[in-house]
Amino acid sequence: MDKATGNHKGQVRPSLDAIRTALEDREGAFLAEPATRSGQGVRRRPERLAGTDYRQSFSQDSDRILHSLAYTRYIDKTQVFYLIRNDHITHRVLHVQLVSKIARTIGRFLGLNEDLIEAVSLGHDIGHTPFGHDGEKILSDLCHAHGVGQFHHNVQSVQFLDRVERKGIGWNLCLQTLDGILCHDGEVHNRRLIPDGGKTFADLDREIHDKTWLPEVDLLPMTMEGCVVRMADTIAYIGRDLEDAIRLGMIDRGDIPRPIREVLGSTNGTIVYNLVTDVIHNSYQQAYVTFSEGVSEALKTLKAFNLERIYLNPRVKRHLEQIGTLFELLFHQYLKDIENQDHRSVIFTNFLSDMSEDYLQSQSKEEVVRDFIAGMTDRYFLRQCPEKLRPQPLAID
Repeated sequence: MDKATGNHKGQVRPSLDAIRTALEDREGAFLAEPATRSGQGVRRRPERLAGTDYRQSFSQDSDRILHSLAYTRYIDKTQVFYLIRNDHITHRVLHVQLVSKIARTIGRFLGLNEDLIEAVSLGHDIGHTPFGHDGEKILSDLCHAHGVGQFHHNVQSVQFLDRVERKGIGWNLCLQTLDGILCHDGEVHNRRLIPDGGKTFADLDREIHDKTWLPEVDLLPMTMEGCVVRMADTIAYIGRDLEDAIRLGMIDRGDIPRPIREVLGSTNGTIVYNLVTDVIHNSYQQAYVTFSEGVSEALKTLKAFNLERIYLNPRVKRHLEQIGTLFELLFHQYLKDIENQDHRSVIFTNFLSDMSEDYLQSQSKEEVVRDFIAGMTDRYFLRQCPEKLRPQPLAID
């Protein structure tokens, strides 16, 4: 045996590059026809040189997202219920893991690329602001008032991964990954999603522009995998939000309308199982992802129930006015700090320090402030505010 290589004499091991190629060839045998092959992954800037990286494109994207600073900050990002002390309430980090698991389960049965599904799932909410959708709406109003369009967390997710991370260099993720992240909107109800294929990076940039300035535009993923993640996003949060609201005493399980209970169930486990099963059954060997008509209507009704009884519940909104005041305070303070070139400010020391020239030249001061605030965790945001103005969390066991 050759001690240096571990090979038996006369045995030649294939290169890692050759193994990766074999893996990509193998995809042809087990991936369904509409699935995205790893070899189709395309980046803004070509990277791979033969023999230098054995990982497949979308697997590498997952690794990059996992190692991003923005992914680390998921740990303290609100899902629905903010300023509540309860160790069993869902935070954003758990939500994206649930989306990934649910989407990969669906993708496995439909013969899709699970690496692409995982990458889109893990990255889809990276652009969320502190304090969930309420924070998103507040920041959007501020951005609109300052001439940089509307704020959408899906657009911001691409902004972070493509243009902010690594000091403005970005992670150079594949088009299919970024597209799935941009088009993941789980709040929009769709019974059926048909991929809008054939996109380019020019199309991605145009869709980002359109969504920023025309918020009503509905973007469709270019891949089946992106469509699955969009469905899984809804499946992951809809029942989980019910469980959290029941745990916090906002609703009782018996409040769930009978038509929903009869079709989907009344617990998160049964709701997830029934929705996943329905998607697999109705999408198998199809070039689209779909719910059955009856399940789709029940899900639509459940979304309306959650909106009325949970998301618009005054107990959820009790700190909204205070939070809005603090967003406005920080936004204007950081604008002033940039205008005055106050390098003692945290926007310089914790964000702009060593940022690439490309980022500095391409972003207005309002866009820089947007990026800095959007990336904050809930706790970091509050630490930047005057102590006397900080709302106090409510402990609910």
